[in-house]
Amino acid sequence: MSTLVLDNGAYYAKIGYSHEKVSVIPNCQFRSKTSRLKTFTANQLDEIKDPSGLFYILPFQKGYLVNWDVQRKVWDHLFGKEMFKVDFADTNIVITEPYFNFSSIQESMNEILFEEYQFQSALRMNAGSLSAHRYFHEKNSELCCVVVDSGFSFTHIIPYCRGRKMKEGICRQLHVMDETHVINQVKEDVCYVSQDFYKDMEVAQLKGEDNMVMRDYVLPDFSSIKKGFCKPREEMNFTGKYKTGEQILRLINERFAVPEMLFHPADIGIQEMGIPEALVSSINNMPEEMQPHFYKNIVLTGGNALFPGFRDRVYKEVRALAPVEYEVSVVLPQNPICYPWEGGKLLAENPDFEEMVVTRDDYEENGHYVCEEKFDI
Repeated sequence: MSTLVLDNGAYYAKIGYSHEKVSVIPNCQFRSKTSRLKTFTANQLDEIKDPSGLFYILPFQKGYLVNWDVQRKVWDHLFGKEMFKVDFADTNIVITEPYFNFSSIQESMNEILFEEYQFQSALRMNAGSLSAHRYFHEKNSELCCVVVDSGFSFTHIIPYCRGRKMKEGICRQLHVMDETHVINQVKEDVCYVSQDFYKDMEVAQLKGEDNMVMRDYVLPDFSSIKKGFCKPREEMNFTGKYKTGEQILRLINERFAVPEMLFHPADIGIQEMGIPEALVSSINNMPEEMQPHFYKNIVLTGGNALFPGFRDRVYKEVRALAPVEYEVSVVLPQNPICYPWEGGKLLAENPDFEEMVVTRDDYEENGHYVCEEKFDI
C-alpha cells in the first residue's frame, strides 16, 4: 500500500509518495484582475501568459484552513490524473495541520479524507512534529530540539523532547502579508535579513554608487521578459534612467525592512515578540536542566528561513540573550521548505507507522472520536 505525504502549507503544498521525490506546488487558486471569470489552480500558474495582475484565492486565512471549496479544488487537482493519480483504495495519507487547530476544522478534514476521497488510513500531524522527527533521525543522540517553523501566515516555535512536543513552550507569531504574485517574487529574489539594521539604514541613505543596498529589479512584461530579475550591480544606472524601456522597481531599505518585521514586529504595530526573543521565552518555559539541550538544537524551517542572513541573525540575537554558559547552535537545513515533508517520508517508513494511523474502518466504526484519541495535536 502506498503512502502519500502532504505538508499542506498556507501557500505551498509539499506533496509526494513516500517512495518518490517531493513536489512543491502552490496551495491556492489564482484569478486575474482583468479576467475574473477564469480561475487557475495550483501549478496551472505555469500556463498563464500574463500573471502581472494575478491575486491569490487562499484556502487558509491567518494560518487556519477555512475555505474548503478552494482546498477541495486544489486537492482534486493534486490527487487527480494530471498529478499524482491517487488510487484511494490502496493509499494512506500523512497530512499536516496547524497547532491549536479548531475541532470543527479537524472534523471537516476527517470527513473529506475518509468519506469523500476514501483514503485507507490517515495520520494528521503538525509540520513541526515531522521536522522534529526528521531532526532526531539524523541526530539520534540528541534528546531535545526546538523547531522554528516560519512560513507564509505565521511563525511557530515548538520545543520537542524525546519526540514529544512540549505544549507549554509553544509560541506563535502572526505576520500575514497581502501581496500579488509578482511582488511575492520580488520579495523572494531581493529581500534579506539585516545583521545591523541601523547601519544598513545609514547606507540606504547614501547617494549613487556609495549606496551598496540599492538594487534595481526589472519587472516582467510577460512578452520579452517572462520573469523578473535583479539587475547586476555593474549594469545599474544610479541616476535611475534607463533607455531600454524596462520597467524598473528601485529597492533600497525595503530590501531589509520587510524581513525585519520577523525580528521587530512592533515596528509595524504588531505587539508581539520577535523570533529570537520568542525562542528564548519558549526555552525558558522548559525545566532548567533541559534548557542547554534546547539552545544547542535550534532548527529553522519554512520559507522565511531562506532569506539571506536569517540564520545568522537568529543565532546572533539568541546568543546575546542566552546564558553565557550555554552553547547555542542554530541549524538551517539544506531545504527548509521541504524539511517537514522529509520527516513525513521517514515516518511512513517507520515500523510503528500502522499503529499511528486511523484506518477508514476505524473511522467508520468510531467516527471523529478515534481521530481525537490518536492524533495528539
